[in-house]
Amino acid sequence: MENSRASLMFKAVAVAAIGLTATFVMLVQDPDTLFGGGYPELWRRTGLAGAPTRAAACIFAGVFLLAMGWLYRLLFAPLELLRGVDEVGYIAEDGRSRAQAANEVRRRRKTGELPPVYPNGWYRVLDSHMLERGDVKSVTVLGQQVAVFRGQDGKAYVVDAYCPHLGANLAVGGRVVGGCIECPFHGWQFRGADGKCVRIPYADKVPEFAKVRCWPSCEINGQVLVWFHCDGLEPSWRVPEQSEITRGEWAYRGRTEHFINAHIEEIPENAADIAHLAHLHTPGIVSGVDLRYTNSKTWEFIRHDWKVEWKPEPEPDKHCSQMLVKHALTVFGRHWPLLDLDVVARQVGPGVVFLLFEHSFLGRGVIMHCVTPVEPLLQCVSHTIFYQSTIPPLVPKFILRAECIQFERDVMIWNNKTYISKPMLVKEDSAIQKHRRWFSQFYSENSPRLRYQHDTLDF
Repeated sequence: MENSRASLMFKAVAVAAIGLTATFVMLVQDPDTLFGGGYPELWRRTGLAGAPTRAAACIFAGVFLLAMGWLYRLLFAPLELLRGVDEVGYIAEDGRSRAQAANEVRRRRKTGELPPVYPNGWYRVLDSHMLERGDVKSVTVLGQQVAVFRGQDGKAYVVDAYCPHLGANLAVGGRVVGGCIECPFHGWQFRGADGKCVRIPYADKVPEFAKVRCWPSCEINGQVLVWFHCDGLEPSWRVPEQSEITRGEWAYRGRTEHFINAHIEEIPENAADIAHLAHLHTPGIVSGVDLRYTNSKTWEFIRHDWKVEWKPEPEPDKHCSQMLVKHALTVFGRHWPLLDLDVVARQVGPGVVFLLFEHSFLGRGVIMHCVTPVEPLLQCVSHTIFYQSTIPPLVPKFILRAECIQFERDVMIWNNKTYISKPMLVKEDSAIQKHRRWFSQFYSENSPRLRYQHDTLDF
């Protein structure tokens, strides 16, 4: 609501500016009324009198509107940074494009002895604001195509994308009718609540067996999530509600999206890999994300210091774990206490993490860090930030941007590494083995495994 009001305010200001500028251009006919001068006689005979002033006024109006748009995006609009599959984490050399470099890495990389590729749990499909009433979206999740739609009752539903009649994609051209989705091919209508077909336009009777798979789903914390279990079991736990989001006390301030070419377990495992923080994330965010240059002496005056502890939670929340982070910033060797930040990263299942921020000056908020498998070795990772609505949007947008820079350093590692099932560890790495034992609870005997690598799927 707040972003909507800001948008309306900006549009009103823009309309007023255009109207005032147009009036000014129409009224200014001759500079002698303003400066006591006049146009040359030739300009008067050819009808160009007043043209330079009008042109200058139009240029000024254009520049003014561009500046207002930039200022609005900076101060009010959410930060939305969506990276493509090959945009981050690959080194393109010898005249190759990033896409070529990414595909070469995918083809030659050793996959290792991998755990199952799709753990059991809840996964984000998309953010709620991306799905308006009556909208249909096509999404790839866990190696499946699904149709996500919002019924006229306002509820979000997730069903298999392909119509069981003749295989048309319900999300490509399909439309919402009440709480149903209508196939664009023959008009069959499937109910979102249970997937049952309720209408076939040219048939007298709908067969009882006519239905499409309906995924268990929920909408919470401004996100639509689906439940996956390899044995088809019902959800055994729920994603907790962040009450500040539900009550509107924390406003949506933006999101980032990345695609990671790695096994899903390698991403949350970073929480237990305490040693990598000091090595990979100590250089300041001004050092950038390319690991070849992050340790440049040019930017070594600014450093991040980290103290981290990871631990699993006991019953009844054994599906949760916590990473406690204390962050400090030093500039030219001097500690800046005002920028000290304590973060609690609570992981809920294999695919959802709450990064909770609380600061006496910067306020409170949460980044929803979600990992969703697209296919066996391709993960979609999103960071969606909700922040205290009384804090200027510039603050959470900066936090999200800083998180994005640090995260993209990890992306460069993940995209090029292999999974080692029996890593060579020292005693200081003990949390990594504890994390692997904790994460193993999300696998079942029938959990799908990678049988072969697709070498033809290019970015």
